[in-house]
Amino acid sequence: LFFIWILLQFLAPIAIPSESIYKLDGSVGLIDNQKEIYNMTVPWNSIYSCGDFLCHQKLDRSFSINGNEMPFCARCTAIWLGIAIGVWFIVFYKINLDEKFIILIFIGLFPIGIDGLGQLFGLWESNNIIRVITGVLTGVICGLAIGIIIDEVRDIFISRKKNC
Repeated sequence: LFFIWILLQFLAPIAIPSESIYKLDGSVGLIDNQKEIYNMTVPWNSIYSCGDFLCHQKLDRSFSINGNEMPFCARCTAIWLGIAIGVWFIVFYKINLDEKFIILIFIGLFPIGIDGLGQLFGLWESNNIIRVITGVLTGVICGLAIGIIIDEVRDIFISRKKNC
């Protein structure tokens, strides 16, 4: 499902008319671009609405395809991609939820935290390459965690069925 979600994010700017959506800058948690999104067809309007609500969509921090700004900024797109990669990895490999994985979580989240705080306090302005790298790393860690949680919940239900 995460791979389909990522694919739809890349197809959305291709599916709508060229150079019809750009400068979506807004605030996270608000629908700032309803006017532009309203005229899109399904499912592209839903994808851009999710981006509008979940991401700041700043033009200078986003990629464009077909002359259209993508539904999410570079970092958010990379996080979604990383989640898909992390969940995919868990399908083929078993990772235990232990202290080593907890340390891996902190190591994996450290770069995005440093980059985000540095930008927040005006120490530097990150670029899209750094945003993609930190986003994918964070997404992979989150995807692994999601996969581990799904495995743990499945194991609990399987063991309960055996005991019944």
